[in-house]
Amino acid sequence: MTITYHAGRRIQGLDADRTATQLPSGSVGGWVELGRATSGGSSNQLTVSSLADKRYYMILSSDVGMAGAAARFFRFNNDSGSNYAYRYSTNGAADGTSTSNTVLNSLNVNDTFPQFQVSYLANRSANEKLLINHGVAQNTAGASNAPKRTEHFGKWANTSNAINRIDYMSAATNFTSGDEMVVLGWDPADTHTNNFWEELGSQTVSGSKFAIDFTPKKYLWVQWVIHNPGAGNSFMRFNDDTGSNYHRRSSVDGAADSTQQRSEMNMFDPADGVFYNQFIINNASNEKLVICNICDHNSAGAANAPNRAEFVWKWANTSDQITRISDYGSATYDGTMKIWGAD
Repeated sequence: MTITYHAGRRIQGLDADRTATQLPSGSVGGWVELGRATSGGSSNQLTVSSLADKRYYMILSSDVGMAGAAARFFRFNNDSGSNYAYRYSTNGAADGTSTSNTVLNSLNVNDTFPQFQVSYLANRSANEKLLINHGVAQNTAGASNAPKRTEHFGKWANTSNAINRIDYMSAATNFTSGDEMVVLGWDPADTHTNNFWEELGSQTVSGSKFAIDFTPKKYLWVQWVIHNPGAGNSFMRFNDDTGSNYHRRSSVDGAADSTQQRSEMNMFDPADGVFYNQFIINNASNEKLVICNICDHNSAGAANAPNRAEFVWKWANTSDQITRISDYGSATYDGTMKIWGAD
């Protein structure tokens, strides 16, 4: 065994000296970028091919607007047969379905506005491939106009091949220059350390509120959990902007969508423990679009069902990236917020 001696009477060995029963060498795995396609403005299709066979994929897709109204959709392994089916809801309306389709629709608003989507795919070769997709569309620019939201749940009825190619397509017009699709992969056997998501900030509070400054990235992933909250409400702001520059669309426990222009992003009143999961597209020159899913534990005990909420937001700032996220509500609580990002 090779031993080196360091200050403070520390002794250090090498990774090569580890045995099978010792701790791993530090390779941890995680979401890794498998490929991305960025539009030059001359095509209605973005393709990432030669994908490594991963058990799960995450897809980030963003458009900054199209010349003509068009739906967006996915296709796998260049399969144009009638092998796709999906269920969807737009702005909280009753579900629609489409079966024996040649594509999987992913954003059903059919307009020209900037949009952002986050999709998850289960990719076991012997099973039909299942997709969960949440999307937000800017709608007409300006804080007085509520964003739109969509939910899609789809399947590709292939039970013999893993996905090795993903096409993101526009139904009727070309993508704008800079539009892109990023494909991430994760597998239980992964041991890489080049994770796509970089931790930008983390804060744990006790009887207080969150405020985190961080280096801006194009894509942000924010998770926060509140325990033992005090009375009051929970508001989120970007870059300490107190103007009426935020607009929300939301549904709570499956109720009809409501919309509201505000001077902050109001969330659940944290009378109980709450978990928030958010994705944000953070381009300086575009309105910032937010997808947020919330679980509130409600009264304690298995006899009480939790509450759920689906929120989308936009922050009508077109000159700055988000560099600070803070809570300006009246509640104080115990909890933790973590922010990850990537370009």
